[in-house]
Amino acid sequence: MPAGDSFYITTPIYYPSDVPHIGHGYTTVAVDTLARWHRQAGDDTWMLTGTDEHGQKMLRAAAANDVTPQEWVDKLVGESWFPLLKTLDVANDDFIRTTQERHEKNVQVFFQKLYDAGYIYAGEYEALYCVGCEEFKPESEIVDGTGPFEGLKVCAIHSKPLELLQEKNYFFKLSEFQGRLLELYRTQPDFVRPDSARNEVVSFVSQGLKDLSISRSTFDWGIPLPWDESHVIYVWVDALLNYATAIGYGADQETFDRRWPGYHVVGKDILRFHAVIWPAMLMAAGLEVPKGVFAHGWLLVGGEKMSKSKLTGIAPTEITDVFGSDAYRFYFLSAIAFGQDGSFSWEDLSARYQAELANGFGNLASRTVAMIEKYFGGVVPEAAEYTEADLAIQQTVADAASAADAAVDSFRLDEAIDAIWTIVDALNGYITENEPWALARDDEKRSRLGTVLYTCAEGLRALAVLLSPVMPQATAKLWEALGAEQSLGALTDQPLREAGAWGILQPGTTVAALAPLFPRVEQTA
Repeated sequence: MPAGDSFYITTPIYYPSDVPHIGHGYTTVAVDTLARWHRQAGDDTWMLTGTDEHGQKMLRAAAANDVTPQEWVDKLVGESWFPLLKTLDVANDDFIRTTQERHEKNVQVFFQKLYDAGYIYAGEYEALYCVGCEEFKPESEIVDGTGPFEGLKVCAIHSKPLELLQEKNYFFKLSEFQGRLLELYRTQPDFVRPDSARNEVVSFVSQGLKDLSISRSTFDWGIPLPWDESHVIYVWVDALLNYATAIGYGADQETFDRRWPGYHVVGKDILRFHAVIWPAMLMAAGLEVPKGVFAHGWLLVGGEKMSKSKLTGIAPTEITDVFGSDAYRFYFLSAIAFGQDGSFSWEDLSARYQAELANGFGNLASRTVAMIEKYFGGVVPEAAEYTEADLAIQQTVADAASAADAAVDSFRLDEAIDAIWTIVDALNGYITENEPWALARDDEKRSRLGTVLYTCAEGLRALAVLLSPVMPQATAKLWEALGAEQSLGALTDQPLREAGAWGILQPGTTVAALAPLFPRVEQTA
């Protein structure tokens, strides 16, 4: 995208009824890395995350714990969800909670607009409801129960019995938007990504859409409808509005115009809400649809989707306490093709940490700085005449930087990291072939030694910039060790789309000792 453009990106807002697991962390670090990249590339970037705090499930959990729903969500968010952002080094610009006045008030503004425009009507509704999903279930997600639930209809996702609900509700005329949605998917093929997600959405909408129940009248933990306060707005449609209320919808038109529309990154299980219901609601309100919806796959543990109810949830701190937040971010963003399901295993994490981070990138950084200290008194040498081998490194760096930027534009963080890693592999091979320790024994080869070590240091400069959105801590340490802060300024101020240019690190810069970026991890059985 052209530099300076607006780049607004969101995570889903998480349901804080339980503690975060690595699946939540995966989505959040992916969005944070995309935001960091665009921010550092000079785009007008804004990253939003938050929590979805209304609904029947929250009401029941609060009652079970003998507190008010607001006390319950305050405790969950304060003790589990804010700390997650710190644990994973997330630099979000805003955190929205759907119990905040800025949200509740402007959700009412939005729905009054839809009601006045004739898109909302009253009706009777009877359907099977899953409290776990906070959703009236479509036929495709209703299965026959087994074991203790034999003879009952259960939710295909939670394997728990469904409740038959009969209520007077208000409905949104979703059925009227089938044609406009199909036209959107046809004219903007990138609106839903990846292709597998787009195909699923097109197929779903092509079968016809039913009007959507947008209110509940059997409990009061939610936002009241402005024209009928005996109803609260259905938790899912209330939640979708966070993407607009957080950037000023209904309250600050200037900021809303500056930021909207944005991109949404979601898990594939909530794709239909974001790619069907949300754009239809926006169309009805006369607002622009999002720039795009990207659905990533599930994290699988032992072949099953991560879930607290099935005890496959792993807390992010179980990983970060051992390997650190940079390794967490690197592993999940590089080991899984973004958009597809991926399996997590401790063995794979440990092997990649050792091979790619400790032995690959970390060792390259340590030995380059150590050789500059040993052979040039800690001062980055000047390059003399470049050979073909040196020019090949320069080309690798330039190609990696442009390929990584293109991959980020396509929301393929795994491909971006693969591109950047060609520099790590090329420099490690370059050191092996050029043997600076052998060059150092021959005074006549001193200028060649200087060229080799300058090439390594300048390659590391590019790596620090390109990898800083992925691994902010390790790259900051490397930047400091290269002495780049003094001559070039802060790492996060380096223009990311120019990272592939050559000759930016100044000869004469003083390096500093570098502790291992990825220390050896003692494996406990």
